Amino acid sequence: MDAEKQRAIASKGGQSVPNEKRSFSQNRSLAAEAGRKGGQNVSDENRSFSRNRDLAAQAGRKGGQASHGGKSRESRSQV
Repeated sequence: MDAEKQRAIASKGGQSVPNEKRSFSQNRSLAAEAGRKGGQNVSDENRSFSRNRDLAAQAGRKGGQASHGGKSRESRSQV
């Protein structure tokens, strides 16, 4: 799928959300509610990164791989 078509589809998804619910930055109570719901779905042993540094590091690595395609900083700068 080309980038333009992907943007058009994503835009439709964003437009389907009412303005008052579109951004957590505009509504702190909505963000807090969503965070509580998410936290309740996590098992007690995995709930807090502050209790488990290895789990936090693992999550950070996963996030970095997802957002950067698993490339190191050096390989990204050489592209």
